[in-house]
Amino acid sequence: MSAVPWGDIETLFLDAGNTLVSIDFPWLAAELCARGVRCDTAALARAEAAARPALSRWLGGERSTEAGDAFPTHLRGVLGGLPAARSRGADGVAALVEELLPVIRSRSDAETLWCYVLPGVPEALARFRALGIRLVVVSNSDGTVERSLAELGLREPFHAVMDSAIVGHEKPDPRIFERALDAAGSEPGRVAHVGDLFCADVVGARAAGVHAVLLDPYGDWPADVGCERARDLTEVAQRLAAARAR
Repeated sequence: MSAVPWGDIETLFLDAGNTLVSIDFPWLAAELCARGVRCDTAALARAEAAARPALSRWLGGERSTEAGDAFPTHLRGVLGGLPAARSRGADGVAALVEELLPVIRSRSDAETLWCYVLPGVPEALARFRALGIRLVVVSNSDGTVERSLAELGLREPFHAVMDSAIVGHEKPDPRIFERALDAAGSEPGRVAHVGDLFCADVVGARAAGVHAVLLDPYGDWPADVGCERARDLTEVAQRLAAARAR
């Protein structure tokens, strides 16, 4: 495993989706329940995390996370992890995805769909700032990340926001990380990037010479993934604080 030198880290790059915020799980759970698939926010969060390794393999660093078929592919994986949906069989899950997609897309953009602030995130951001850590968002998105974070009350702690639709490069292209390095005024060796997808976040960060931390809240990624993992941003904050206390 490639360990992060926490005592040397002065800047954190943070992914947005599934790192700071998630899709609106309470709303999606209600939509599923209305279609006979009983679940709650916790079950959806668990299924989403479990589906990440398969999505990463499917993307493979070659497909775009923002391509039209990426979200339906991930949604099939998420629903397949819900017992009430899985009991319908593969064809039933596929039919459910097709039924849900236009409803989900009626939310129109990432700003309105990715609006569920993950537990512990505001507290972790405050702790990073108290530790003197510079923060930059590095996200593949549709140009709405900065406005969305502002509306959710999460924009203020960040020095800069790198949205792939605005920057013109998306992870794992190292150029989006290089833009973030320029904005932060940081050397790569003193930066750690935290995100949820190996193929985009870990591969891209490493290509730019930046340390990588893969979010793995339930231990779903294989043991030989070859990078440091953390359950959530709270654990990242704990590691930084512990390194500074030594």
